[in-house]
Amino acid sequence: MPKRILQGVVVSDKNDKTIVVKVERRFADPVLKKIVRSSKKYHAHDDANSVKIGDIVKIRECRPISKLKKWEVFRDEA
Repeated sequence: MPKRILQGVVVSDKNDKTIVVKVERRFADPVLKKIVRSSKKYHAHDDANSVKIGDIVKIRECRPISKLKKWEVFRDEA
């Protein structure tokens, strides 16, 4: 099964080896017929502590690392 990859903005890097990423999605509301923005925050594992607040990062699904962390920072090697 392929792992999901999301892109978002880092809103917190205060925890050790953990960042909080805000992922925003846009969709058409079926009733209002308008484009609506919805966002969600994900805790992600950053082993090197290299990401800072305001950075745009990609995160991918991984095994559960802790109670909240089920995502990791994804770096394209291609």
